[in-house]
Amino acid sequence: MAREFATCVEYGLSLSKRIYYGKEMTPAASAAMTRSMSSKSSELAESYLPTALMAYAVVSEPELVDNPDVPSYQPYVHGRCEPPALIPLQMHGAVAMEIDCCFDHANVCFSGAWRVHCIKASRKCDVRIAVPMGEQGSLLGVEVDVTGRSYHSQLIQAEDANDNEKVRRGWNGRLIKGSMYSFEIPEVGGGSTFSIKVTWSQKLLYHEGQFSLNVPFSFPSSVNPIGKKISKREKILLNVNSGVGKEILCRCTSHALKELRREVGKMGFLYDAEVLTWSSADFSFSYNVYSKDLLGGVLLQSPFLRDFDDRQMFCCYLFPGDNQGMKAFRKEVVFLMDISGSMKGNPFESAKNGILSSLQKLNPEDSFNIIAFNVETYLFSSLMEQATKEAILKATQWLNDKLTAAGGTNILAPLKQALKLLAETTDSIPLIFLITDGAVEDERDICNFVKGSLTSGGSISLRICTFGIGTYCNHYFLRMLAQIGRGHFDTAYDADSVDFRMQRLFAAASSIILANITVDALESLDSVELLPFCIPDLSCGCPLILSGRYSGNFPDSVKLSGILADMRKFTIDIKAQKAKDLPVDRVVARRQIDLLTANAWLSGSKELEQKVAKMSIQTGVPSEYTLMVLHHTLREEKASETILIRDVFNKINPLKKMDLQMKIMLGNQCVGFGNLSATAENIPPGTETRSSDATEMLFNAASNCCSRVVDRCCCMCFIQTCSYMNNQCAIVLSQLCAALACFECINCCIELCECG
Repeated sequence: MAREFATCVEYGLSLSKRIYYGKEMTPAASAAMTRSMSSKSSELAESYLPTALMAYAVVSEPELVDNPDVPSYQPYVHGRCEPPALIPLQMHGAVAMEIDCCFDHANVCFSGAWRVHCIKASRKCDVRIAVPMGEQGSLLGVEVDVTGRSYHSQLIQAEDANDNEKVRRGWNGRLIKGSMYSFEIPEVGGGSTFSIKVTWSQKLLYHEGQFSLNVPFSFPSSVNPIGKKISKREKILLNVNSGVGKEILCRCTSHALKELRREVGKMGFLYDAEVLTWSSADFSFSYNVYSKDLLGGVLLQSPFLRDFDDRQMFCCYLFPGDNQGMKAFRKEVVFLMDISGSMKGNPFESAKNGILSSLQKLNPEDSFNIIAFNVETYLFSSLMEQATKEAILKATQWLNDKLTAAGGTNILAPLKQALKLLAETTDSIPLIFLITDGAVEDERDICNFVKGSLTSGGSISLRICTFGIGTYCNHYFLRMLAQIGRGHFDTAYDADSVDFRMQRLFAAASSIILANITVDALESLDSVELLPFCIPDLSCGCPLILSGRYSGNFPDSVKLSGILADMRKFTIDIKAQKAKDLPVDRVVARRQIDLLTANAWLSGSKELEQKVAKMSIQTGVPSEYTLMVLHHTLREEKASETILIRDVFNKINPLKKMDLQMKIMLGNQCVGFGNLSATAENIPPGTETRSSDATEMLFNAASNCCSRVVDRCCCMCFIQTCSYMNNQCAIVLSQLCAALACFECINCCIELCECG
């Protein structure tokens, strides 16, 4: 999808050269347009992907492209663009972002205005909105204001969409890649200006006591208006609430922020400037919550008035602090590397590099092994090897010389072998690090097998970290496996980010300073739901955040206990307090929805699926069991023009009333539960499967649409009852069919024209 999107933008930039702006007025070439033709195709595709919220004119007919203010009357261009070209639209006025940060969570609200500067004034085109979000981004809400109408988003349960006749069929939204989402707004007039407001959530990264935020805010030169001087203003309002009541130390920022306020644990900043060109750098900000020792607490929040769950909410956090005396555990690591045929090429090389980089971070007292697998298993060594320079060199040669990507995928067999290798571990962390790009049929059996095998000869049971490549692997299986093993899960949606993200995940998994953590207060409550249900370890590279619901009286103080690297028991007292000015439910919503979805997948519980859907709708965070729709509402002046259309439709078919408010289906924003057929066919990550081919989807949608034409509007029956049709009737019916065309087959309009 990313490559196709980038190709469409490349075509769009070429088409935009047709636009004449006047003498001595030429657009500046974008970085992608000036890139060398010898560049790698992956790098070229990456350069055309959006690095900030963008709007594109969707152009199927090249002859539509022209300056709406000064027509150039260029020669007619024959043919169509399939798939449609995407021309970046120019931004006008002001661009604003409001960002609220708490713990490792950020809510971003972006607003701006764009002009359809490349389409003839008398014509219309669809507009595709692309929303690149930061780390683990989730689209929360959309508002669009176009001349004569507006749109706003809403989450609905997936099963409700099947019965809702006012929902436009076919999914309008799609993931370009990772946390990059796009959707279309239909029929925006050439020369018109429209505004967009998009809200999303994303994660702050944590490293050595520092929280870092990065928000996509780098615009290409093609979005800068051409011609007369147009005012451009950028405004960023940043609110930081550490949630821990400790002083915040601001480290660095990409834009010139002015401090507005400072309280204990809270800060406010503002960036407001007139600019000559729109920002060409992402917005980044980092801060420290300094503490020499471990820092923890519990935040409590009451349920809302219409909360689907009347139990109290809690969020327990523990930060590693800057205590140099707390050493990391010794490790015994087994890497399980998928070498099936789909890994061939960049994914295979990137995964190898990720393992080799991780090996370099081991200490000499650590030990390791590598098991490569497809339908067979291949061991680097029959025993665990000490992480000496010689052993790592041998492992490097083995990975480079002995392995090739081919065959199918079998995860259970290498997992059993890894368990045997780590069965006698004592006084160290036994860790399995699984890397795969595929889904397998026995995933639930694997989870249940691991549950029953989590015992060790030592005092610490097995830890499992999982890493997924692409969208064909089942992310919820990998998340559940990591949850069972008190480990961590991460994913890379493209081969280019595999090495970096693998190293980051391994750094968190291999820097454990407190293991076997328990919270005593949970045992005294009447009932409690804890997420994750197995408490992970605390590492230097990742704060520990637990959350859930409870009934009963939560104590004022909580004892949190664990084991240190020297096997001594450690206990810390943390205070519980009511959350003030901090929406606990929204901070932990994405984390809880992902964990509960993994639980629902494993158990097959419909009740749990319903719970996830309700939580998703209540918090606005998308899930596998909800879909996002855009409500399309006509303004009063536009609505009055359509009253006649509505009345005619309602007389034609009184059983199915026409509503002036339509819904456009954006669809599901999540990755699904893996793709067994793509795995079996060894389709590489990032390659579109036939089942998701846009042409086939369009054909299916059209087929379904055509089967409902007579039932929906019965226009043929109406025509046959009329002995004549005057001009007014023809106008009304053409407007009626135009209104229906958004969810009915266009053949209906053609048949009406022939009858007329």
